[in-house]
This record gives sequence, structure tokens and C-alpha cells, in this order.
Amino acid sequence: MATSHPKAKRCFAWSHNDGKGDSDERFVTVLEIPPVVSPETAVKVAIVAEVRGKK
Repeated sequence: MATSHPKAKRCFAWSHNDGKGDSDERFVTVLEIPPVVSPETAVKVAIVAEVRGKK
């Protein structure tokens, strides 16, 4: 288990159901590096990254 990162003081993490019929669980982690400064911005950044990755 890693205990430090040179730039991030914390990591935001959560899981949610994903997939057809929500049968699969997806885990998301986002480091607290600007523009990520709160749980809310972590979720927003993760959503944008996912949308961009599907294009």
C-alpha cells in the first residue's frame, strides 16, 4: 500500500454500479491535485475524463 504522493495530500475514491442492469461495480479514484480540491470537483473531473475517453 502506498502511503505518500509527491503532490497529492489525499485521494478521493468511491464505487458505483456500472454496466447493463448495473451488474458490475466500478471503482474510481482521483488524486487531490488542482483543479481537484474537494470531493465535488473530484466527481466532476472523473465524469469529464470518462466522457472524453468514450469519444
